[in-house]
Amino acid sequence: MTAARERTKTEAFRALHHGRAPGDPLVLPGPWDVASARALAAAGFPALSTPSAGVAASLGYRDGETPADEMFAAVARIARSVDVPVAADVEDGYGLAPTELVERLLAAGAVGCNLEDSADGVLKDPREHAGWLAEVRAAAGDRLFVNARIDTFVRGVTDPDAAIERAALYVAAGADCVYPIGAPGDVLPLLRAGIQGPLNAVARLDGEGPSPTALGELGATRVTFGPGLLHRTTAALREIAANLR
Repeated sequence: MTAARERTKTEAFRALHHGRAPGDPLVLPGPWDVASARALAAAGFPALSTPSAGVAASLGYRDGETPADEMFAAVARIARSVDVPVAADVEDGYGLAPTELVERLLAAGAVGCNLEDSADGVLKDPREHAGWLAEVRAAAGDRLFVNARIDTFVRGVTDPDAAIERAALYVAAGADCVYPIGAPGDVLPLLRAGIQGPLNAVARLDGEGPSPTALGELGATRVTFGPGLLHRTTAALREIAANLR
C-alpha cells in the first residue's frame, strides 16, 4: 500500500468515529481470516477490526498465545483482501518497542490498533502505560488510529472512576478512542459523561446484553464484538455437521 493510500484509509477510518448521532454507533465486525473479511466487506460494513481471540482460534492458539509474527501475518492477509479499512487487535503490543510496533502494523496494512493495558491478567500501571501510548502516538503520527483498551472491568475493578481516570491519561497521551472492555451497559452513560472522545463498547451476539443500537444510545461511539462472530459461525458449523451425520 502506498503511503498516500495508507493515510487516506486511516483518515477515512478516523472520520467514521466522529459526528455520529446517539443510537448510531460505528459497528465494526471482527473477521478472523480472509473468507470472513470478504463476507463482512461484501455485506457493506465500512471498516473492520480484527479480534485477537478470533484470529488466535483460527490459527490454533489460545487467546493471548499467538506469536507476534503469525498475528501480523494474519492481519496482513485480511487487510490486503478487502478494500475497506482494517484495524487490528494486537493485544499489549507483544513487547515490541513503539517504533517497531508501528512499523509492523503499517507494513501489515492496518489503519489502527487495539492496545490493552494489562498483561498476564494483571493491570499495568496507568501512568507508565500512558507514557508508552504516547511513544506509540509519536511514532505513528496520524498514520494509525489508536484504540486504548481499558481492562479494569475484566480484571475485577468495577469502580467506573478507575476506568475514567485511565481514559483521561490515555487520551492525553494521544489515544483516538478508549475501550473499557466488559463495562456493564448501565455504566456506559457515566463513562460517556466522564470520558473525552470516542468510546468503544462490546456487544454480545447471544441475545444477552444491549444491542449495538442500544449501546449507542447509552453512549458508545463504536461497537465491536470480540470473537463473537467466530463463535456464532463455529456453532452454526457444528449444527450443520451434526445434520450431515
